[in-house]
Formats: sequence, C-alpha cells, structure tokens
Amino acid sequence: MTEPAVLLPSDPLLARRVDPHFAHEAEAIGAAGGSRVLLDHDALLAGDAEAAVRRVPAGDGPLWYRGWMIPTAEYAALAAALASRGRPLLTGPERYAAAHELPGWYRTFEPLTPASTWLPGTDWDRAGLAAAAAELGGRGPAVVKDYVKSRKHEWAEACYLPDLADLDAVERVVGRFAELQGSFLAGGLVLRRFESFVRTADGHTEEARVWWLDGEPVLVGPHPDCPASRVAPDLSAVGPLVRRLGCRFVTTDLARRTGADGPNGPEGPDGAWRVVEVGDGQVSELPSGVDPGPLFRALLNAWSG
Repeated sequence: MTEPAVLLPSDPLLARRVDPHFAHEAEAIGAAGGSRVLLDHDALLAGDAEAAVRRVPAGDGPLWYRGWMIPTAEYAALAAALASRGRPLLTGPERYAAAHELPGWYRTFEPLTPASTWLPGTDWDRAGLAAAAAELGGRGPAVVKDYVKSRKHEWAEACYLPDLADLDAVERVVGRFAELQGSFLAGGLVLRRFESFVRTADGHTEEARVWWLDGEPVLVGPHPDCPASRVAPDLSAVGPLVRRLGCRFVTTDLARRTGADGPNGPEGPDGAWRVVEVGDGQVSELPSGVDPGPLFRALLNAWSG
C-alpha cells in the first residue's frame, strides 16, 4: 500500500528541505509513519502551479496539505496541478473555501458566532458601508476584517468600530484596514458585531483552538496568540455544526463571551462558548508548545478515507 503523505512548503532558500517553520511538524509526520513531499509556495503564489509541484512524485495517491495560507484561487490551481500528477488533495477547492473564508462557514455557525455581514471585492462606497452597518442594527460596536483575517494588532486604527452609527469612523477604519491589507486582502470586507470575551492577564482573548477531523475533535489546545493559556471549551453545541459544514479537516477558535460589550471586557463572564473563527485545518497555525503527534497520527490514519 502507498505510504500516506503530507504536502509541506519547502525552504525558500533550499528547495530540497522543509521550510524551517514546519520542521517540527515534518518530524511528527515521520514519527507517525507518513512521508513528506514538498511544495514551492512562492511559485504557487506567483501563479505557476506546475512549477510549485515539480518536486511532488507522481502517482502515489492523495495528499493532506499543511503549510502557509493559500488564497482560494491559487488553492484551486494547486489542486488541479496535483490531480494531473495523480496526487489529489484530500480537501478539494470547494471544501477549502467553505472552511477558509467566512462566507463559506458563517451560515452554518450563525447560532454560535457574532452576527456578521460582508461586501465582496474591494470597491466599497459609503452607501454600501451604511447598508452593511444597517444589517447589523445600525449602531453599537463592531469589528472589521476580510474573509480570512483581521488587523486586530492595529485594533484602534484598523479593526474596532466603537459605533456603527458613526459612518465617518466606519469609513476611516475600513479605509485604513484596506490600506494595511493591500494585495493580501482576501475576498472582501466583513463587518462583525463586537462581542466581549474573557481575556488573559496580558490582554489577549483567552481562546481555545480545536482541530476536527471527519467531525470529531482530535486536538484541543490554546490559540497561537496565547500559547500558555489552558482552557477546556464545551464542544457539545459546536460538534454538530462542524459535521453539518461537511469539511473533513477544520479548526474552530472558541472563547467565552462576557456579560458586557466594550473592548476592555466586563464585570464577569456569562459563560457562553462562542465561535470566534473557523479555518481550514491545513493552514491553521499550531501554537508553540503543542505536541502535533496526535494530530498527524489522526490525519495519517484517515488518509485513505
């Protein structure tokens, strides 16, 4: 039987070697009995999918991918190039987009995630922003992001909207967000109702990242922004929604909602676990200090499925 394999980014400076950022994962794959094949991530982003997969041996069966984020169009090109070599990705382009971009997963997770609306593309005028704000009630706090990422580290200037009724401020923050994202802006603009979550002592949202494979949690750990955090989320309401989404390998970032709105949090938590973000498991970051062994053993055991 063909050995199960995982596609990893190659080192930009030494193409025959795994990108050092993923070296620990490559070791875990080998220890779990899998093999590693290499992707030229830079060539893929440059639009040359065939060059990107030139080091992938042909005809040895399907692949999981673990690596840097890939825009959905480039992921589709990668999937096609690999399929032509007899190495189909175990997550197809449609399922990748469903987990990777908010419009793909939002309706499924709507009961457990902050209310959201979005504007495709990059041409957002004041009238469009006003209509989007109105969909969220037209007032109160919100946050700005694209289909994949926010600028939460530039919170005041490019992420947080104190009041949707202040359209001048909405335009200013959205404009700054778009400026900072530049060519990396993914899909379009998203406005999400702000909810306050429990925070760590250093001010980060105290989040858990849960890795799901075929609808079951296979690894629960902290979010990469707070790797020392140890939280145990209640997954009873999340699991059925993960299975409904229908993507084999996904992550959910979960945090406990607090009892008051506002960027600095409240008097105390109301305890509800909320889905802050959903992601494709192939491109979600593993936090430092987390043993990747259980994750890769599960992936390789499910490889032939």
